[in-house]
Amino acid sequence: MNDRERTWAILHYENYDRLPLVHFGFWDETPYHWAAQGHITQEEAGDWDVVAAKLGFDFEWSPRFGANLGLFPPFEEKVLEELPDGSRKVLNVDGVVVIQKDGATGIPSEVDHILKGRKEWEEHYLPRLQFSAERLVVDEEKLAYLRRGEWESPLGVSVGSLYGKIRDYLGLVNSAYLQVDDPALFDEMIETVAELCYQCTKAALDIGARFDYGHFWEDICFKSGPLINPKVFREKVGLHYRRITDLLLSRGVDIVSLDCDGKIDALVPIWLENGVNIMFPIEVGTWGASIAPWRERYGRELRGVGGVDKRAFARDYAAVDVEIERIRPLVDLGGYIPCPDHRIPPDAKWENVQYYCERMRRAFW
Repeated sequence: MNDRERTWAILHYENYDRLPLVHFGFWDETPYHWAAQGHITQEEAGDWDVVAAKLGFDFEWSPRFGANLGLFPPFEEKVLEELPDGSRKVLNVDGVVVIQKDGATGIPSEVDHILKGRKEWEEHYLPRLQFSAERLVVDEEKLAYLRRGEWESPLGVSVGSLYGKIRDYLGLVNSAYLQVDDPALFDEMIETVAELCYQCTKAALDIGARFDYGHFWEDICFKSGPLINPKVFREKVGLHYRRITDLLLSRGVDIVSLDCDGKIDALVPIWLENGVNIMFPIEVGTWGASIAPWRERYGRELRGVGGVDKRAFARDYAAVDVEIERIRPLVDLGGYIPCPDHRIPPDAKWENVQYYCERMRRAFW
């Protein structure tokens, strides 16, 4: 079996020969940190596939194809102000003003947003969130390759974000207020983004490739729960998921994953009832996320990819061993593929990640 066949078998509860070793990429700084330590070259650090292969991973859980689902055209990124401490106020491609500083890691702080209400929506965002054929550009060589279906790893198609990007454009506080201050505009934003995601998904499916899974991105939870009221999410967003997952199913794609960090428990049933059947990356965090209680509550329709606490990589071999033993009964549930529960951070030790891959082979091959 190749990794594509293994993945399909696991997620459909069929027999397979071994677990694939899956990852979710790295913080940008991480490979260069390892290069400075001499584990890889600077050139290799710029290619995640090379880094992952040297560590012992098989493939990354990430869609490798899809239309441009963002603002089209994006805002021009530019520095608005140089600050006394050496940081900068920067307008990013989403129209959000963030604080950037050389050498800083993590997500930049947001300090302002162009999108504040209907005026900015109609002037700057609505025109940029329309579908056009230019959103899907694929050369003939790649198109022929995709149609042949000869790849060894599962091929995912990106199907968009139905609320996460809206939250990005508005900011968390503004998105919360807008639901009350201008519910009609809030609805219009969701409907506009959802229609764009549907049309982009359809365009990607129309190229004639056989995709193995569809993949949403949201990131609308934090350590204590959702960043949107689940009742509002079900009523306003749920049916738009169903429309896209029905489209995928009509083209033979019955596996749909969703990338959302944080404590997602309150949103899991909404996603599941609307055709999303893989939770990813099942971030362990301080709240102890695991597929086990979800499987007990929702049954075998719910699958998962992720759930390996990446923090073990900053410790030692013993911590890695403990983590592998912790996930062993989860693998036995079926329909679950272990994967580090987010991108591997700079404090991860090369030897620990390499050891994880070696131990996973001994445990599950």
